Amino acid sequence: MALSTNEISAAEIEHYFDRLWPLNRSITGDGVRESLEILSELIDLEIYEVPSGTECFDWIVPPEWNVKDAWIKNSAGKKIVNFTENNLHLMGYSVPFKGALDLSELKSHLYTLPELPNAIPYRTSYYERKWGFCLSYKQYQQLEEDTYTVYIDSELNENGSMTYGEAILPGKSKEEILLSTYVCHPSMANNELSGPLVTAFLYRLINNIDDRRYTYRFLFLPETIGAICYLSKYGDHLKKVLKAGYVVTCAGDDGIFNYKKSRQGNTIADKAAELALEQIKFEYNIHDFFPYGSDERQYCSSGFNLPVGSLMRSMYSNYPEYHTSEDNKSFISFLALSESIKIYFEIIKIIENNKYYLNTNQYCEPFLSNKGIQYLINKNVPGPYSSMQIILWLLNFCDGEKDLIEISQFCGVKFDILYEYAQKLTEKDLLELAE
Repeated sequence: MALSTNEISAAEIEHYFDRLWPLNRSITGDGVRESLEILSELIDLEIYEVPSGTECFDWIVPPEWNVKDAWIKNSAGKKIVNFTENNLHLMGYSVPFKGALDLSELKSHLYTLPELPNAIPYRTSYYERKWGFCLSYKQYQQLEEDTYTVYIDSELNENGSMTYGEAILPGKSKEEILLSTYVCHPSMANNELSGPLVTAFLYRLINNIDDRRYTYRFLFLPETIGAICYLSKYGDHLKKVLKAGYVVTCAGDDGIFNYKKSRQGNTIADKAAELALEQIKFEYNIHDFFPYGSDERQYCSSGFNLPVGSLMRSMYSNYPEYHTSEDNKSFISFLALSESIKIYFEIIKIIENNKYYLNTNQYCEPFLSNKGIQYLINKNVPGPYSSMQIILWLLNFCDGEKDLIEISQFCGVKFDILYEYAQKLTEKDLLELAE
């Protein structure tokens, strides 16, 4: 029996969110390891380390970055910017530094967002050796002429590594479903923690599916470099076995759902996502693929062209709080996260149960009265059609060329009802599997 999504409470999701929130994640470092250790309580992750300097296509894994402390003090000794209060204050991958600067010198290392005067922006410098601090524009405007002491206790270790997590749930088939998310941003809620949390709780649900049809691959990677590195090693394997995949991100706010199609545009990943959204009656938008965004752009690069889409709430870059301190706990909703888990699980169930059937009586309708399905004909079902009409839809459209997703989209009968009836008709030899 599959675990009900009702058994995943908003309080449990919030518990893990609160533990993950303060960790200083980046594309490398101890914050990623600590995050994966916590997530391993929900998902059976294997943790892998890729040495710094490893070549991945046109990219190189950078030195490992860790931070102990970072701050700016005024001449009175007061810390006016403090990494330990908000890890967004330090620009990602800042090099170590200690020194005294006047205001004009300091300003060349400060980053703000005038359009969001109360927000701390998120900035990084992965491949350029420099340092910087981020602060609200309001605080920036209050800085006075003074001598400021800057302290950054960070380390860039050329002998370090990049960390990622992977879990595989085997199924009857070697064909795979991919669920990929990222663990590389510091304290941001929708753009960072929503993806790993939805993916980890999905693992629990999928792990409890009886007699799984497909094999499931879960990836927790640093965005961009992690996906590129993984594809450099396993991309050819995925080209052979991947049935469908999704990049899970920006899944926690109260915005409407947005589905970004794969580059191919009409894969089972795309069709299942759109059907689930339509039948659950969530408000949603569908977007054709575009070559920027998150890791779907790596999976869908022209050489791999994998069937990978991405289901989000408010799409990255399209909400003002994106990549700022305002993408925090108050911006997301744990009910919204629960809804995202629900819709992803509905998509998985559609893919699991989607099949091609063939009517065994292709020349006119069979004489149904003597087929032992009177109980099915008389069954009450929700929706616009009677049981008899649903049976006739299946018998007519199950020609071995249309799958249940296509039939459901065409006739408007919910997928789970079609699947139930198709199974019953198969038991009575009125349908047979065509694959």
